Amino acid sequence: MLVHPTGNANVRQTARSLFDGGMLASFFTSIVWQPGTLADRMLPSALRSELSRRSFPGIPRELIHSCPWREAGRLCALRMGWRSLVEHETGIFCLDAAIADLQAKAIHRIAGGPEPDAIYGFENTELFIEAERRGIHRIFDLPFPHHRAYIQILEAERELKPEWAPTLTALHDSPKRLARKDRDLDLADLIIVASSFTAETLKSYPGSLTSRIFTVPYGAPAAGPSRQQTRPQDPLRVLYVGKLSQQKGIGYLFEAAELLDRNKVRYSLTVLGNSTVPTRELTRALAACRWIDSAPHSEVLKLMREHDVLVFPTLFDGFGLVILEAMAQGTVVIATPNCAAPEILDDGRDGFIVPIRSPEAIAQRLTKLAEDRDLLATMSEAARLKAISRGWERYRQELLNAVQSVFSG
Repeated sequence: MLVHPTGNANVRQTARSLFDGGMLASFFTSIVWQPGTLADRMLPSALRSELSRRSFPGIPRELIHSCPWREAGRLCALRMGWRSLVEHETGIFCLDAAIADLQAKAIHRIAGGPEPDAIYGFENTELFIEAERRGIHRIFDLPFPHHRAYIQILEAERELKPEWAPTLTALHDSPKRLARKDRDLDLADLIIVASSFTAETLKSYPGSLTSRIFTVPYGAPAAGPSRQQTRPQDPLRVLYVGKLSQQKGIGYLFEAAELLDRNKVRYSLTVLGNSTVPTRELTRALAACRWIDSAPHSEVLKLMREHDVLVFPTLFDGFGLVILEAMAQGTVVIATPNCAAPEILDDGRDGFIVPIRSPEAIAQRLTKLAEDRDLLATMSEAARLKAISRGWERYRQELLNAVQSVFSG
């Protein structure tokens, strides 16, 4: 039994892996949408694009069980700006409420039988407790670094950069919610993470984890064609994609841009992402670049292809899927080690790995690529070929191998 409230791109691949491997008994999620139906064609394009992310091609509809009303309310409230309804942990349409409803439905299904052999979940404490009581295996997918590790990073960041502190929203989890996250780890027979960085942060878990830990990196989308080399006189086209938060190191990118300006490096900067905390620093920085609030996924990939470099200066990230998405488009990536970059990038060959909190290192790599277009072209093609070798097929097979291990003792 696979349980996830929103069914994102990674979960779609998880469902496919389990189904193709003959292991998917059922999939519980909030919203299930069918693209191409009359209802789908009647919707505005923006809403249709949003709902298309809740489709699960290749998975028989009879295996999917939906629990839509909380999640539908959450999406509506976010679109209308009704923030009190989606207040973190307490709003009637918050994500925690959607998770609770989904767990209740899954537990009811288990009680009615037949029982699955294993539960594959993300934040499902009550469901895992019930599974343990019934002797059902528990597989916990941890998509983010352990909370004690990232809180330590963010507390230090708040001291270093107080002007960006309001954007550090991950500090808002209650002790009760953090305790549930630890309980999920404690209940799991098997823990799956997407990067060695996330696995390393589990050392901050208090006590001793007895479950096995598998690192299964996510996959890349279909790669685009090879690029043509850009001219030395053209500005280096730099892109950022992600949440406009200091958790993602966005402030250090803007500092790097100031260094490029100071050194008269020719470049352009595009920022794609939104923020619920428009601070003075962020507003000032966005005014100096091209800013796109949001875009459909197909447009994001197109935008990546239109840029030379993606900068991903994250302070912590469970993976950083934009890395492989950009590489598949032949976009060179500059990232920190606090994500999946060490698993993916060959530093200096198909991308660059720079220390966290180092605008100087970011600016140095950008300057190098701006001044050496032969190097940019070589790294672009190497990045594209690396993405081809790390497609979703590889992820699905590695995940299936990990899941099968829970039944082999």
